[in-house]
Amino acid sequence: MARLARKRRNAEGRMSLGEHLIEFRNRLMISAIAIAIGLVAGWFLSDWVWEMLRQPVYNIVEEQGRNAQINYDDITGSFDLKVQISLFIAIILACPVWLYQIWAFLAPGLTRREKLYGVAFLGVAVPLFLAGAFAGWLVIPNIVELLTGFAPKEDAAFISARRYLDFSIKLLLAVGIGFVMPLFLVMLNFLGVLRGKSILKSWRIALLCIVLFAGIATPAADLMSMFLLAAPIVVLYFGAAGIAILHDRRADKKQAAVMAEYGIGSDASDPRTKGGAEESA
Repeated sequence: MARLARKRRNAEGRMSLGEHLIEFRNRLMISAIAIAIGLVAGWFLSDWVWEMLRQPVYNIVEEQGRNAQINYDDITGSFDLKVQISLFIAIILACPVWLYQIWAFLAPGLTRREKLYGVAFLGVAVPLFLAGAFAGWLVIPNIVELLTGFAPKEDAAFISARRYLDFSIKLLLAVGIGFVMPLFLVMLNFLGVLRGKSILKSWRIALLCIVLFAGIATPAADLMSMFLLAAPIVVLYFGAAGIAILHDRRADKKQAAVMAEYGIGSDASDPRTKGGAEESA
């Protein structure tokens, strides 16, 4: 009987808790192997990435004629920095693999509609995140120049390599996530949780949140960098609201057609069709 029940569960596509844990372990191992391979590639790319990240410090020396340099706090500082940069590169390079492993683990429990939404979300979220990281990279020189400009010119600027790397990575991640946030509004709309008109009506609160986010990510005195970060997110927000409104109109038309097919639309007492009845009158 137990063997028959196990075969029946397998035929229905269900998995036991142990089988779920085994699958989770296998997918975790695949993700770890992909990150390890990316770590090797990141080790060779780390010098080039670090050279690009610290270029704003060189610009201070060339453009302002000031004594500025990056220093390492201890003997293992340069090695630790190289490992951190390599790991950061590895996670980015391996993101198609570990994102797919997460998706493949969750997909069996989703409906067909939710699967389509999930694929679309991943397909749009990754380019948006990379675009946000690139926008953050564009404003790093302005931020470094502004913050170091408060020190007198006769003083030298000794910048900790580890803190400078943490600052750069956090800024890139924060701006990348900020670019992806409007996509969550679209997903909530497609799932029927949030209406497009509600998104559009909240534009004042959204603008305030976006400006606060850009102000936190950049120094308060650097208005240009704050504008460069806030403007694309505002455009994405209104774009998300437009997509949500168009989706609502299409969904409402389908719902009205279904209701009319069952004769629900002819009921004038129905609040969902009251507006349409008044217009026809």
